[in-house]
Amino acid sequence: MTIEEIQNEIIDEFSMFEDWEERYQYMIDLGKDLPLIDDQYKTDNNIIKGCQSKVWVHAEMKDDKIVFTADSDAIITKGIIAILIRVFSNQHPKDIINAETDFIDKIGLKEHLSPTRANGLVSMVKQLKMYAIAYQTQLN
Repeated sequence: MTIEEIQNEIIDEFSMFEDWEERYQYMIDLGKDLPLIDDQYKTDNNIIKGCQSKVWVHAEMKDDKIVFTADSDAIITKGIIAILIRVFSNQHPKDIINAETDFIDKIGLKEHLSPTRANGLVSMVKQLKMYAIAYQTQLN
């Protein structure tokens, strides 16, 4: 699936819920299914700066696509990174770099997060795109 197709799927899933309490619960459930980072990568180098909670992300290239794994010490944050990894993992670096992230606004996520969590969300997206830039540079 393309990044845009995955984003549209997420928008559809979030539209099924009546209120934000149900959406938060869904995000928590998504976090439980997150492809977890190996403990050896839970280092300070892999912590996303700008997040109130601890969020570790690891990226590696497999067949010219980036595979992300992650973990967080907070359940909502774990759900947020799970959504982002679902969108960006197993995609070509160039597609990640060029991807729009307006699906975040379409599901209303940023406006329903505390300011510190919203900043953390922006930091997560930036970090995933930075990994993509680094890997794209290696491919060139």
